[in-house]
Amino acid sequence: MTHASTPATRRTVLALFGAALAAAPFLRPNHASASVSATGLDDPAKKEIAMQLVSSAENSSLDWRAQYRYIEDIADGRGYTAGIIGFCSGTGDMLDLVELYTARKPGNVLARYLPALREVDGSDSHEGLDPGFPGDWRRAAGDTAFQRAQDDERDRVYFGPAVRQGKADGLRVLGQFAYYDALVMHGEGGPLGFRSIRNRALRTAGPPARGGDEVTYLHAFLDARVWAMRQEEAHSDTSRVDTAQRVFLRRGNLDLNTPLGWKVYGDSYHIG
Repeated sequence: MTHASTPATRRTVLALFGAALAAAPFLRPNHASASVSATGLDDPAKKEIAMQLVSSAENSSLDWRAQYRYIEDIADGRGYTAGIIGFCSGTGDMLDLVELYTARKPGNVLARYLPALREVDGSDSHEGLDPGFPGDWRRAAGDTAFQRAQDDERDRVYFGPAVRQGKADGLRVLGQFAYYDALVMHGEGGPLGFRSIRNRALRTAGPPARGGDEVTYLHAFLDARVWAMRQEEAHSDTSRVDTAQRVFLRRGNLDLNTPLGWKVYGDSYHIG
């Protein structure tokens, strides 16, 4: 995905994010969160919906599994964007992914690009990656070990932390998804990152775990998200919030129950 956090710093904050979420005091839900549905976004059926929703916004397709082989430079200053969650060569998460893949399967087709990925981290440079890297990425995507590595890094860095924070805030499935989508796009840290978006929302509304109304809080969170998106040209189209997440919220579908219908960039999608 494209991310609003600064490329040079994003790898550091993301590397610390999972541990920080597990340890931070505000992640411990109080009794108000007991009303949260037992089914969370980590339920397999709900997780599948989450993957489809993100893919509709990022790849104009519900077939998120077809994106293991996706790779291109979308000219957003983050180098190559690739894979099921948009790992970027300029923001460190692509490097982390290839390191994991290589640790599990030494000598894979992408291993020889590790020195170049370390050099371009924090920039939009392709030095040492062209011309072979895109083709080799697509070749690696046929390997189930690489697919599994993509899944695992997505869950470690984005999905797991977002779901844990959502549950700690007493949010149901839609709220957990709103956190996940924001974390995927913006990263965790920085003035436009997930944590800043959440803090901006908390200034106007409290989540259920703090005694607040869930719908009111989610509107505040989405307002803060839209504000952050509009600060960067690459994210200025806010339809993934306005004609998707906000639609579900206005319909009171806090558990993302199917059928679901939404639009992104003017294209219509349907599940169930």
